Amino acid sequence: MDEETRPDRASESLDVLVVGAGLSGLICATELQRCGLRLAVLEARERWGGRMLGGSSPAGIRVDLGGQWAGATHHRLLALIGACGLQRYPTHYDGDGVLIWNGGFHRAGVEPDFNASLLFLRPAELGLPAAELADAQRVAERFQRLVDQVPAAAPWQAADADALDRLSVSHWLDRQGAGALARYPLAWLGRLGGSGGFEPHESSILHLAWTQAVAPQNATPEAWLVEGGIAQVAERLAADLAGRILLRSPVRAIHQNAGGVTVTLADGTERHSAAVVVAIPPPLRLAIDYSPALPPQWRGLLQRSPMGSMVKVLALYRRPFWREQGLNGLGIGNLSTLELTVDSSPPDGPGILAGFIAGERAGRWQQLSERQRRQAVLADLQAWWGDDAAEPLDLVLHNWNAEPWSGGAFTSFLNPGAWTTYGPIWQAPQGRLVWAGTESASRWPGYFEGAIEAGLAAADQVTALLGGSRSG
Repeated sequence: MDEETRPDRASESLDVLVVGAGLSGLICATELQRCGLRLAVLEARERWGGRMLGGSSPAGIRVDLGGQWAGATHHRLLALIGACGLQRYPTHYDGDGVLIWNGGFHRAGVEPDFNASLLFLRPAELGLPAAELADAQRVAERFQRLVDQVPAAAPWQAADADALDRLSVSHWLDRQGAGALARYPLAWLGRLGGSGGFEPHESSILHLAWTQAVAPQNATPEAWLVEGGIAQVAERLAADLAGRILLRSPVRAIHQNAGGVTVTLADGTERHSAAVVVAIPPPLRLAIDYSPALPPQWRGLLQRSPMGSMVKVLALYRRPFWREQGLNGLGIGNLSTLELTVDSSPPDGPGILAGFIAGERAGRWQQLSERQRRQAVLADLQAWWGDDAAEPLDLVLHNWNAEPWSGGAFTSFLNPGAWTTYGPIWQAPQGRLVWAGTESASRWPGYFEGAIEAGLAAADQVTALLGGSRSG
């Protein structure tokens, strides 16, 4: 790299500073670099990748500690995986899944049409009371009608948006007269359905409907896995930005005026640029001092956008033994700790079950001792998959709520009333400041596909701001 363009020259004025080296920030920086712009990426952590995080189990097996799937319609992500020279393989869904409901064990095949399923499983095969299944289907159909009327880019413009945005998911279910089984799928969608990590009383039915309008479960968002882990994508992108990423560089202040932008780091160092992209989760944006101050609408939106509460679980076994019983590793249920497991085994290797502890379950789990945490997870694994599941080779527990530069996962969510009060400014730049991050996407927010969309959109906004246009 030419010495004059090195980002570690603090006095140099660059074209763009990108705050955050998660996937969205890396994508944005890659596009801007391709346009020939001088840039630097400022990352608070000692690593890049954000919620795209790879690691190794105690036995040295490579795993994804963050997101790991590519969806059937995640076209940008699939193209990026291919461009990185990585190989993908289908998630294993052959065989039966298991629903544990109020302690009962119910086995059923996977229903290809999510809207006709009970959380992916064929209702008629579950052996549950017909009246309860009919109630669940009735409520699901009413919810889907709401989903169908929510504009992806402007949920505040949905019919009856004001009323729906002030009605929590719990209260909407009350109005439907929904029984326990009928309530569970919507609660599960809030905690684990891509939106991630919130309880039915914490967000509005409008927000939950929007999550399914823009990131629908019926589009198979967990279709593919990547050999060696999807976190390799972040590694390849970071390698292409060698010398431009500054780690351990948390941003404390952003000052902008007609002449440009000054970004102040935690150590007092100042960086200068013509524009800045902030590609970090909404709650973390509030920790930055903006001058001039963000408009009250923006602060209001950010204050009502908490991160989901999420713990990732990876249980590794010598082989995927559940397949020998005709089971596919898909486990769903109202257990005390885990509510989901998925077979994440590589084509030739150990058996791996990925699982999640979400919402209030994660809050309670965090208060346990380390030994109790492990026991709680193993007990639920055993309930689904038998005694063999209670003795994994490795058990990896990654608490995203404990990561200060993430604050949770999969993404943020909006409290009741936030969409209709603050929604119109959701993606709007502020002068020379442009937003990125998966939460800024209007398609697949909370997923890597959304992070890519938001990073590309931010690159377009920056080039327009600087008087150019991104090619390609």
